[in-house]
Amino acid sequence: MLNFITWNADPTLFHLGPLTVRWYGLMFAIGFLIGYKIVERMFKHEGAPERWLGILLIWLGVGTIVGARLGHCLFYEPDYYLHNPAKILCIWEGGLASHGGTIGCIITVILFSVFTTKRSPLWTFDRICVPTALVGCLIRLGNLFNSEIYGHQTDLPWGFIFARNGDTWASHPTQLYEALTYLALFVLLMWMYWRRNAERRPGLLFGVFLTVCFGARFFIEFVKNNQEAFEDSMALNMGQILSIPFVLLGIFFIIRALVRPAVNIEFPNAFPSEEKKK
Repeated sequence: MLNFITWNADPTLFHLGPLTVRWYGLMFAIGFLIGYKIVERMFKHEGAPERWLGILLIWLGVGTIVGARLGHCLFYEPDYYLHNPAKILCIWEGGLASHGGTIGCIITVILFSVFTTKRSPLWTFDRICVPTALVGCLIRLGNLFNSEIYGHQTDLPWGFIFARNGDTWASHPTQLYEALTYLALFVLLMWMYWRRNAERRPGLLFGVFLTVCFGARFFIEFVKNNQEAFEDSMALNMGQILSIPFVLLGIFFIIRALVRPAVNIEFPNAFPSEEKKK
């Protein structure tokens, strides 16, 4: 008899009065905190203004949550939410789409670039995509604690029995497949930035992020359960269809970055205000 992994984790970490703290929310918050520190180090390394950090954090926080929520509502359950628009605000009921979150990030980074940095959006994309891969890993671990977004039945020894959902069979732990992929992508992007000076080629880091992240998502979807019933009759599900444009965009940015000459970047390793004090 095969020894599968029985998964029965409680999605709730603890209760604080009327507030319920869930593993998913904790993972999301940890990802943003670590991401903030990584981008802070990058900005300091390149001498970008420290005040940009707080502004960027607000832009990304709002853009990610709003984009992910609207993405779920419009891509997966448009009929329901168009007839019940007030329910779009009920984010605590669940329903976030990573593709929508990505679109939200792209829009907010463009706005951030126009109103704050006055630089090409690619400058910001190349830096925030590095910690975003880690955030994606942590969010998928949050999905694991929620016993959601997992795969088809499997007889592989690492199959998970999601007992909290009443399952008695093992399924592909696709949350872990994605989490491990995003963790490896994070390590790759950190190495490219800190060891290979990939930031000298605008768009390269962002292109690698899009290609690997959504390329992996496309293939993992083949063993993942569909999120909505209407996907059962589709050759490719909604997650795969939405991933294709991001992969193509990523390939475009990689080629564009490699055919253009590298740019010169100075690394003062200090915020501008610190430079003036020396």
